[in-house]
Parts: sequence; structure tokens; C-alpha cells
Amino acid sequence: MHIRPIRKEDAPYLNSIRLLPGVREGTLALPSERLESTQKWLDNMSADEHHFVAEIDGEVVGVAGITLGKGRMRHVAKLGIMVHDDHWGKGIGSALMEALVDLCDRWLNVVRIELIVNADNERAINLYRKFGFVEEGRQAKAVFKNGEYADLIMMARVR
Repeated sequence: MHIRPIRKEDAPYLNSIRLLPGVREGTLALPSERLESTQKWLDNMSADEHHFVAEIDGEVVGVAGITLGKGRMRHVAKLGIMVHDDHWGKGIGSALMEALVDLCDRWLNVVRIELIVNADNERAINLYRKFGFVEEGRQAKAVFKNGEYADLIMMARVR
């Protein structure tokens, strides 16, 4: 496995990962997302967004990134991550989290990393806890998935 910065040519991989049932279940992705949207997102990425991909044999199998806050919240980063359904449990999420935490702590002087996660996504919650994230609150019925409203958990890691 190789962790590297994201590239524009990763768009097809990223789009296909977002459309996978497991990824879609654990994120805010929709089954109708188009490749053009992913390409536009990559084209318009700001200097305050930092993303890494995990690559195995030349294929992107995961992506994780942060977006820095602005102004007086510059020390805060919002985090997102997704790993290809077929590659869960292989350490890809941990490798991507290690890269992001290192970037935040040693290069960007980020003090607070925050995220939201589906309350039923135990695999992701355990990954975040492994990296020092704690639950800060719950948003009741904040997301609509599988025909029902579900809760989101707000988590953060404060250094």
C-alpha cells in the first residue's frame, strides 16, 4: 500500500468508491453522483484542503482529507474518509488517518480535528477512537438513509 497526495486523475477511482454500497451507507454520498461532480470537486480544491489516497497496485482504494477552518478557526480541521468496500479491515483507514494526523500535528499546527459519523457506523467510530477522537454530541435524525432518519455523532480530537 502506498499513501500519496490526491491527483486530478484520481477522479474515476474516487467516484466509483463513493458509489459502493458500503461507502454510501457510511457517508453522505448519493447513488446518483456523477464523475463530472468528482472532477469539478478536484478542479476546485482550495489550498486549505489536503487529501491523501491509498493506492494498491496502481489502484486507488481509499481517500481521506481535511479542510482547514478560516480566520480565527484556522486551528480547526474537518475530516472525511472513505475506503473501498473490498478493502475494509486491511489497515487502509488507519494508514490514511496516520497521514492526516501527522500532517495536522507536525505541519499545519492544527489543534482540533472534527468529524461527523453515522451513529451505527461502529467500524468508523472505532477507527476514530483509536486516533484519540471522542464523542462530543449527537445530532438526532440528522441524516436520511435507507428510507429512515438516522443520528449522526460529532467527534473531535483535540491536541
